[in-house]
Amino acid sequence: MSVYLDNAATTRPCEPAVSAVFQCMVEDYGNPSSLHKLGLNAERHVEEARKAIAAALVCDPRCITFTSGATECNNTAIFGAAENYGRRKKKIIVSAIEHPSVAEPIKFLEEKKGSGFEVVRIKPSRNGEISEEDFIAAVDEDTFLVSCMLVNNETGSIQPVRKIFSYVKRNFPECITHCDAVQGFMKMPIRSAELFADIIVVSGHKVHAVKGVGAMFVKKGIRIPPILIGGGQEQGKRSGTESVPLIAGFGAAVRALMPTMPVAHENAEKITAYLLKKLAKLDYVTVNSTAENRSPYITNFSVEGVRSEIMLHFLETQNIYVSSGSACSKGAHSSVLTAMGIPDRLADSAIRVSIGRTTTMGEIDTLINAVQDGYGKLAKR
Repeated sequence: MSVYLDNAATTRPCEPAVSAVFQCMVEDYGNPSSLHKLGLNAERHVEEARKAIAAALVCDPRCITFTSGATECNNTAIFGAAENYGRRKKKIIVSAIEHPSVAEPIKFLEEKKGSGFEVVRIKPSRNGEISEEDFIAAVDEDTFLVSCMLVNNETGSIQPVRKIFSYVKRNFPECITHCDAVQGFMKMPIRSAELFADIIVVSGHKVHAVKGVGAMFVKKGIRIPPILIGGGQEQGKRSGTESVPLIAGFGAAVRALMPTMPVAHENAEKITAYLLKKLAKLDYVTVNSTAENRSPYITNFSVEGVRSEIMLHFLETQNIYVSSGSACSKGAHSSVLTAMGIPDRLADSAIRVSIGRTTTMGEIDTLINAVQDGYGKLAKR
């Protein structure tokens, strides 16, 4: 029996999502732009999903655009903001612990010859939290974009997005505020107005839907030109025939999860408290997820003397599945832990455990026993 503890990378699709996907593949398989019955049925699934995502973000459904995933959303947001708002103003303020789908587009703009963009990256403290004071101090009249994730995907640290963005919108109302909320969505309440975000990005496969679908909230009045043009779908914001099965599955998953979010969060806190208690007994383990304000769904720790990849593959032989960091980094050295000032010896042995709604304390026991076994067999002494 496997123990899956890599939910920050992807989640197992829930039954309502699978059923919705299946229905839209074998029954309501029409093109949502077609005017006949099958097309109208497909369009209904898309609009019901749009309403579900909007309800979760507490916003007007017309502000939601579906895409192929959070990476496309983040690229659209960043390049679109640069095109429409980065002509006169040239400064971007971003946290130094963003997901690659945010960090890389911003780096591309910075390095693009003749662009003139200046990027200021705000480093976190040793516990992974960005200082709102440091972030705010960097914003000025020349800033056109600020970007800060809600929950870090490697350590679970919750960033002070609301405080940062509220200051920015009060003092620099034309500045675009962008938040990658992928790891916070459906795990904590997110109200678009209270976050003071112009753009919020979420993903389907992180919330028990399927891979290949994401959604982007764009506040009314914010002009973000599309990356894909040619068909006019999604109110002209993202051309291309909508993937109705994936979108319907996304909506079904959100509708299924919303009523039980508080209970799931409470259970996650209990599971993580149990994990931390067990880890504290291992003198060769250092917990890197030490932020006071953090998500209970993600815990990062280092097993000194055993490189991440070696421990990961050892755990895999025990049918235990974890990660060595961001699933998008393919084992590369963690830029997040480096930005936090984590020593290389710890960063090179870091393991990310990300629990899900069905994770049990028994599975945590299995993990801890395997880590102890792995350390005994693999550690360099």
